[in-house]
Amino acid sequence: MHRFGISVNVFIQLTLCVVLFGIANYLNYRHYIRRDLTPNRDYTLSETTQNYLRKLSKDVDLTLIFARESNLMQDSRALAEEFRSIKKSRIKVEEVDPARDLERAEQLKLQYGITLSSNGILVSANNRTRFITEEELIIKGLNGDRDNPSIDFRGEDAVSSAIIGLIEAQVRKFYVITGKGASTIDGNEFAYSSLADLGMQQNFEMIRLNLTEIESVPENASGIVLIGALYDLSEREIVILQNYWLEKRAAILVMLDPNGETPRLRQFLQSKGVTPRSDRVLLAESTSAGPKKQFSVETVFLQNSPITKPFTQVNASFSGQTQSLDLKVDAPELKAQQIEVTPLIDAASRFWGETRYLLDLPVVDLEDTKPPVHVAASVERGAVSDERLRVDSSRMVVVGNALLLDPKSRLAVHQDFIAASFNWMMARERLIGVISKRKQLFRIELTAQQSKHVFWVTAFLMPGLVLGFGFLMWSHRRA
Repeated sequence: MHRFGISVNVFIQLTLCVVLFGIANYLNYRHYIRRDLTPNRDYTLSETTQNYLRKLSKDVDLTLIFARESNLMQDSRALAEEFRSIKKSRIKVEEVDPARDLERAEQLKLQYGITLSSNGILVSANNRTRFITEEELIIKGLNGDRDNPSIDFRGEDAVSSAIIGLIEAQVRKFYVITGKGASTIDGNEFAYSSLADLGMQQNFEMIRLNLTEIESVPENASGIVLIGALYDLSEREIVILQNYWLEKRAAILVMLDPNGETPRLRQFLQSKGVTPRSDRVLLAESTSAGPKKQFSVETVFLQNSPITKPFTQVNASFSGQTQSLDLKVDAPELKAQQIEVTPLIDAASRFWGETRYLLDLPVVDLEDTKPPVHVAASVERGAVSDERLRVDSSRMVVVGNALLLDPKSRLAVHQDFIAASFNWMMARERLIGVISKRKQLFRIELTAQQSKHVFWVTAFLMPGLVLGFGFLMWSHRRA
């Protein structure tokens, strides 16, 4: 009887342990707290994305379609889980390996009409879908550094933009002005291709436009873009541009080529408070190896605009040649027109705008532009203090460099800055603030002797210690 009582007691204890273990696991699965302990908070969504997701009013399905060996699978899974954790009632996440879950993959193909020829994230919302390919989720590092390969993971930006685009159910249209030449072969084509990719990510469409063939900017235009013009606009084209600027909600992006001969365009910009100078921003110094002249400009993002505020802690540079901009920030004639000019990007303090930039060793003189040297600025017509009314203003961004979107020199921050400029011009400030995050892979190089030590430790020493500890326990129990 005593043994039976002990057995019942043990059974009850085991049953309680199993029940408590099950309850603990259930509560842990349903209610848990996530903490991002990485130094740069690599897995934390920006405040911009979190605020938007908290107000989400429609259901969103995120389907991760990745082969198991994909390098982006873990980052994409963590990203999707962060989206789901913000709004569990609206966002659902599913993972599909097309190589192993053939039946589910075929269902997705038939349901959404996709090919699944590559890895990516399928976003479904508002009865519409958008497949974000693996290539759209990253910006690869330059030159393919094999010793320290790196990519910029822009999954948060791509997914949040896709969700907003599907819910808005409206694709904005930006017209790219063509027929003005370019300083490099396929320069316009490179810029157009980069803008088209950016538009796909940010839910707007890029369309080519020749001003000589139209009487006015199309009514459905959300904005117009002029990049790297070598040849000037005609008087008629300037009139078209001016008439468009006077409309409500006009948006213009101008990226200047310092080598371009564009006096009419310069005069148009000057009337808006931004005058391109006939100089080159550079750094020149005498070294032991001879004169050194650097045209690649180290830049500083200013924090007085919503466009650049997210990048104030980011180091960047402009490749190629850059011209400085003369800004009339407090001009009375501009205030009378309700025009507000804001500097966005300055060159680092050791750079200046040099007018005689062809010299081997130019020096700063009275004709040159001394710091601060502005290289990008925004212009807003109809600016008012009440942010709720600023959506009716005309907005323009001017950059003194035309190579920010060149694939050979483009940095992730360049693309993020241009995306922020587009969102600001479209009065979509809520999308500004999502920046790409650097992912780095480091290779550990071991000598032959070090590899041999690792082998002996892992193959013999560690298993031997476990075996020895087990033998001691067995001997102690025998004794």
